[in-house]
Amino acid sequence: MKPFAYLRARSAEEAVREHAAHPGAGFLAGGTNLVDLMKLGVETPALLIDVSRLLLDRVTGTDDGGLRIGATVRNSDLAAHPEVRTRYPALSQALLSGASGQLRNTATTGGNLLQRTRCPYFQDTSKPCNKRDPGTGCPAREGAHRDLAVLGHSEHCVATHPSDMAVALSALDATVRLHGPDGERTVPATGFHRLPGDTPHRDTETLPGELVTEVLLPPPPDGAASLYRKARDRASFAFALVSVAAVLSVRRGRIEHAALAFGGLAHRPWRAHTAEAALRGAPAAPETFEQAVDAELAAARPLRDNAFKVGLARALAVDALAELAADS
Repeated sequence: MKPFAYLRARSAEEAVREHAAHPGAGFLAGGTNLVDLMKLGVETPALLIDVSRLLLDRVTGTDDGGLRIGATVRNSDLAAHPEVRTRYPALSQALLSGASGQLRNTATTGGNLLQRTRCPYFQDTSKPCNKRDPGTGCPAREGAHRDLAVLGHSEHCVATHPSDMAVALSALDATVRLHGPDGERTVPATGFHRLPGDTPHRDTETLPGELVTEVLLPPPPDGAASLYRKARDRASFAFALVSVAAVLSVRRGRIEHAALAFGGLAHRPWRAHTAEAALRGAPAAPETFEQAVDAELAAARPLRDNAFKVGLARALAVDALAELAADS
């Protein structure tokens, strides 16, 4: 462990100010990902600014009937919140499918969004990695990539984003609020994470020194139901090979609203806009679901050992949509 300084921030303004004054600083909340990366030598912050005691640990209603989720709300508390369980079940299910109970009791909303890839080359400092050390290469393309991306990857990076929660937030049209040196701004959850392109070291659209302060959920569409499904190598404590968050409402046998997002397939939660366009207004029938999902996954570019993910994603999404349609 390399030496570092520690500061407990008393406000978001102080946290942002101290971050700007100390190049190489990092924000600490639950630390379930950051501390692991520090132990591995992947992250080496000169200063840790503790934001875990800020007044960002509440879930409250918004004027338009949505929810405001503070950045330091623990994953276990968010999953168990009555409003989340009843109105946004996909989010509760996604949180409960991630990690262990002990980790969920510590991990925070903001930290979950900002967690970094579990690509083995990124986590091994003896190996080259464009995400960790830009310009050194991506050995995963020809190496161990079974668990990695089939959509949106580039020659520079084939890593996947590990968050379950972020996939659900994407399908639920959430918004992320940021506080930075230039004030506050919001970013849609669908655009918060980045594809790798030629800058794979940039995971998100956050600017230097910006702190995630809250996540905003709009009210669910009228008559919509949602769910989250995850396929993994073992029944618990495993990251998704493929996951799906789906929101669907059906009126008189036709699809009125559809939102679909995949996890485990790309560098970011993959919002399935092509599939959604094919679903809206169409009959709520198995062939509709199959054709829509096939249209989305036509863009997949699997590598040598992960083509199975395309079929797995198809089956998971079609089943999820059929289940929601039956419930509607």
